[in-house]
Amino acid sequence: MHTKLLKNTIEQLFANGKGILAMDESTPTIDKRFSANGIPQTVEMRRKYRELIATTAGLNESIGGAILYDETIRQQTKKGEPIASVLMNAGIIPGIKVDMGAKALAGFPNEKITEGLDGLRERLVDYRNMGARFAKWRAVITIGDGIPTKTCIDANAHALARYAALCQEAGLVPIVEPEVLMDGNHSLQRCYEVTEHALKSLFETLYYFHVDLQGIILKPNMVLPGKECSDKNSIDEVAAATVKCFLSAVPAAVPAIAFLSGGQSPQQASQHLNAINKDYKDRLPWIVAFSFARAIQQPCLEAWKGKDVNVETAQKLLYHRAKLSAAARRGEYKSSMEE
Repeated sequence: MHTKLLKNTIEQLFANGKGILAMDESTPTIDKRFSANGIPQTVEMRRKYRELIATTAGLNESIGGAILYDETIRQQTKKGEPIASVLMNAGIIPGIKVDMGAKALAGFPNEKITEGLDGLRERLVDYRNMGARFAKWRAVITIGDGIPTKTCIDANAHALARYAALCQEAGLVPIVEPEVLMDGNHSLQRCYEVTEHALKSLFETLYYFHVDLQGIILKPNMVLPGKECSDKNSIDEVAAATVKCFLSAVPAAVPAIAFLSGGQSPQQASQHLNAINKDYKDRLPWIVAFSFARAIQQPCLEAWKGKDVNVETAQKLLYHRAKLSAAARRGEYKSSMEE
C-alpha cells in the first residue's frame, strides 16, 4: 500500500482552501456543449479549449487538482508542452477519468452500470507515468418510478470498490463518485433516502475490498430536490439535509468530500457549498470542498465561443468562478462577489 503517498496527494489537492476542477468531459459530452455554443466539434477545438483552461494565470490560487480526460492527458499546447505538464508546473496536480461511461444495466430498465474495469490495472500504470496522481470513476444513480433498485446501487458500489482498490495499488488516489442525479421530480427527502442508501452500500463494499478510507476522496451529489420538483427548498434546507445525510453515512476516516455541481447553476453550487461550510464546519470530520465542472467552466465556455480573440476574457471568467468556489469552500462566499 502507498498510504503515505496517497495522504500526501490528498493534502496537496486541498491545501490552502483549494478544490478540484473537473475538466474530464467525455468527447460526446463536450461536443454537445460546444454545439450549444456554436463551436466546431473537432479534436483541435477540444485541444484549444483544454489549453485555455490549463494556461489560465492564477488558477492555482483556487485549484489544487484538475481531472483530465484520456484525450487531454495525451495532448500538448501549441508550443508542444504536454497539458499535464503545464498544470504540474503551475502547481496543479493532474488526475484522470478512468471509467468507460455508464451503460444500460441488463435486466433493469432505466438503470445504469459504469463500465471500464477490464484492463484498468495496466491503464493506471500508464496514466501514472503520464503524470496523473489521482483518478476518478463515476457511478450514476437515477431516481424514478421503482428505481433505483438495490441491485443497481450495489452493482455500482462493487465497481467503485474494485476501481478504488486498483488505484491504491497503483499509488493513485481514487475519487469515488456515486452520483444521484437531479433529473426528475423527486423531493428533497427522496434524494436524501437514495443518497444515504448509496453511500452506506458504497462504504460497506469499500470495507470488504480492503480499500483504505484514509486514501480516498468522496465526490458525491448534494441532497437536492429533482429539477422538475415543484417544491423549491431553501439554501439552508439543502445544506441541513446534506450535512445530516453525510454525518449518518460517511465514516470520519474519509479525509475529504469534494462535491460535484451536478447540474446546479454556478451560483447555486457556490451558495450551497458555502452554507455547508459556514454553518456546519465545526461539526464536520472531513474537508468539505468542491470538484466542479460546469459550475466553474460554463461562463468561460460561453464567452470563448471557440474564438482566439475571446481567450483572455474567458480565462478571466474561469479564474473568477474558481475563486468564488474556493470562497464557498471557506464559508466566505457572498452573492455580491458575483459582480
